[in-house]
Amino acid sequence: MSPPSPPPSSHGSFAGSFSDTESGFGLTKEEIERLGRVKPECFKSIWSEVGFVLSICMAQLLTEYFVSGFNVLVPSVVSALSIPAPSATWPASAFSLVVSCFLLPFGRLADMYGGKIMFVLGACWLVVWSVVAGVAKTEITVDLARAFAGLGPAAFLPSSIMLLGSVYRPGPRKNLVFSMYGACAPLGFFLGIFFAGVSAQYLSWRWYFFIGAIFAAVSFVLAWVCVPSDKEERAAYNIKMDWAGAILIVFGLILVVFSITNYSNAGKGWRTPYIPITLFAGVGFLLVAVWVEGWKASQPLLPFEIWKVPKFGSVVAAMFMQYGGLGIFLLYSTFYMNGVMGASPLQMVAWFTPLFAGGIIIATLGGFVLHVVPGTVLMRVAGVAWVIAPLLFAVMPKYVTYWDFVFPAMVMATVGIDISFNISNIFITTGLTKKQQGLAGAIINSNMHLSIAFFLGFADVIAWETHDKGIRFSYKCVFWFEVALATVALIIMFIFVRVDKAKSDLTADEKASMLDRERTRSSGDSVGARQ
Repeated sequence: MSPPSPPPSSHGSFAGSFSDTESGFGLTKEEIERLGRVKPECFKSIWSEVGFVLSICMAQLLTEYFVSGFNVLVPSVVSALSIPAPSATWPASAFSLVVSCFLLPFGRLADMYGGKIMFVLGACWLVVWSVVAGVAKTEITVDLARAFAGLGPAAFLPSSIMLLGSVYRPGPRKNLVFSMYGACAPLGFFLGIFFAGVSAQYLSWRWYFFIGAIFAAVSFVLAWVCVPSDKEERAAYNIKMDWAGAILIVFGLILVVFSITNYSNAGKGWRTPYIPITLFAGVGFLLVAVWVEGWKASQPLLPFEIWKVPKFGSVVAAMFMQYGGLGIFLLYSTFYMNGVMGASPLQMVAWFTPLFAGGIIIATLGGFVLHVVPGTVLMRVAGVAWVIAPLLFAVMPKYVTYWDFVFPAMVMATVGIDISFNISNIFITTGLTKKQQGLAGAIINSNMHLSIAFFLGFADVIAWETHDKGIRFSYKCVFWFEVALATVALIIMFIFVRVDKAKSDLTADEKASMLDRERTRSSGDSVGARQ
């Protein structure tokens, strides 16, 4: 059983490798390199590792499946259940709202009780509420089922990052697994719109939820069998829940995200009373949460010390902009292809294929490239690609073929987001100690889902304010907004982000322990000199 870990290492990036022949732990550089490539000792066989990776990767797949596909399914559900137009967005937004707002407290629960427990419970919970949504007979049942289902990914997303970050040491093997994990986001998006299209066109909208429940059940079984238990190890850390911070953060985020995402559905926009009221109330809750987290909580959900990790804040800020653009791109490219270009649901599935295929290719190459090419170079390349993807939609002429603009936009999108996603995930999990891997998972996923919800809300505002000039014009305004977000992210990457190669290295715990021993030795030498 590992002892409690020290605070995050100051060497919180791929950089900070020790160049000495001996690491200080009796490990040579060759041994550290070997440890970054071999199967972790917690797996009895290669098949148990395969089952582990598959179950964890399905966390990404399931979340994107239930986000992307439901947008295609909305017209069928609205028609079948006679949902009034003003309420049509609730089933679509409830899931993402709950996921984004509960990630931090559930990440703390994973740090307290273990990643396996939270992952298994989250997958099981998603199975149950997916079935409930599939058999729903009324609007309120669908709304509640979608909202409660969101608690499943909120539980297993931080746990998935936590488990990957805890099991794998820095090195090529970790790079490959994280690349596979990242590739499952576009795969989940692809499968979501595919099965939603098939269900709406050939079966019943209910089958979309039943198929999702089957996927979640597979993940549940694999996790139960293949994920190593970390309950006892986590108990040794003696981590406590920050209830005050959790309540303030959850309520604050719910109110802020609700006000922004419901602006376009409110009758008078900002002049609708509940919109500014919920916005200012949410901001108030979050300001109080900052005070509690920074100066009152003994074990804050989001400790300020993590921002001392070099380049941590700049990476999080750049990815916040990129993830916001991702949400806009996935949703509004779907709207554009359907509403302007006249693509059918299954035709859109085919048009999104490069996004899925590119993710698989990048995942495969990632394990062989990330430890060779500096992360700074790769993130800048990805940043440029991510500017080009929405720009192609923004300048697209009215009458074009798929191959002229949409195909290259999809290629640029997968280069842009998949590379950045993989590098930032490895950066954050490598920079935080094993004790804080649940926090790492919560930060990564909160950054993604909150930015998507936040900037999609502003995208909806832009689309609503310009809709009187036609949907093509309003969609192009949204894509220009995404270009602006991607440009800001690129500027941050060029000026502030410095990420070294993701090569085999000591873990953050080992580096922190070495620094503590060096400080102790230096202190002892100073005392001896004075004597």
